[in-house]
Amino acid sequence: MTNTLSGPRTVATSIAAGTTLAPIPTSRRKTPRQRLATIGWYVGVILISVITVAPLVWTISTSLKPATEILSGALNLIPANATIENYLQVFEEVPFGRYFVNSLVLGLGGAATNIFFGALGGYALAKLRFKGRAAVFAVFLSSLMIPGIITMIPSFLILRGIPFAGGNDVLGQGGLGLINTYWAVIIPGAAGAFAVFFMKQFFETLPDELGEAARIDGASEFRIFTVIYFPLAKAGLAVLGIISFQAGWNNFLWPLIVLNSQDMMTVQVGLASFVNNYETAYGPLMAGTVIASLPVLLVFLFAQRWIIEGVAHVGTK
Repeated sequence: MTNTLSGPRTVATSIAAGTTLAPIPTSRRKTPRQRLATIGWYVGVILISVITVAPLVWTISTSLKPATEILSGALNLIPANATIENYLQVFEEVPFGRYFVNSLVLGLGGAATNIFFGALGGYALAKLRFKGRAAVFAVFLSSLMIPGIITMIPSFLILRGIPFAGGNDVLGQGGLGLINTYWAVIIPGAAGAFAVFFMKQFFETLPDELGEAARIDGASEFRIFTVIYFPLAKAGLAVLGIISFQAGWNNFLWPLIVLNSQDMMTVQVGLASFVNNYETAYGPLMAGTVIASLPVLLVFLFAQRWIIEGVAHVGTK
């Protein structure tokens, strides 16, 4: 006889006695409409994945093809005669290594300045109470709606007229100022409006009590920022750093305007040298594109843990 009041022991007693147990109810079977929706979802995901990955696969494939094969079988994804000649040609025809270093300096410099000054501005707008704070934030937001091409000429004139820089006198005349230097690219975007807005939103998720306790202990505002809030914002700073580095690395038009020396050209400007009025060197162009994509990919792989942490942190606000 089975004791029906013994809880979990009932199952063991029933099995020992050879009693057949009722089957555990399973999930309900999907209706034809639900099955069709599931199939449509998978088909859509696969199509989007193929459309997204296909250009990258084609770029890598073309970079491994000789020139004759590129022209005769441009749509073939598998090279018939794979070669690394295009990668060697990239560094032989142009000083691509120098371009790579220039882009790396500008990308890292832009990311560092955006992280620091963007965090400073975001902290001030999120944690400090001062008159006109809403107006300052509104100005930053409104500047995001102004196309960058509108401010290029004023920015160029300001950089060229910096006093005592590039041969200029005290009035900013007679020389080139900061034109054709790294600073001409880094300074205009050192404290971007997006960086300030992004970090303001992140700092608002952190508790105000931390700063208030530090102020009671006599800590200065800058010390509160650097010691308490800045370390807690690693996830947001990592995301901002990746975005800033990618934007600086892929920047083409502004470096083309302010960097007029071949030794100062960036990777994106250098890739344009494989395209002229008469022909396009597709092999070296695709090889250079693959090489230029590696730093951004490595930065993303390195910082993806902080990206996930940032998303989780904001999601639990």
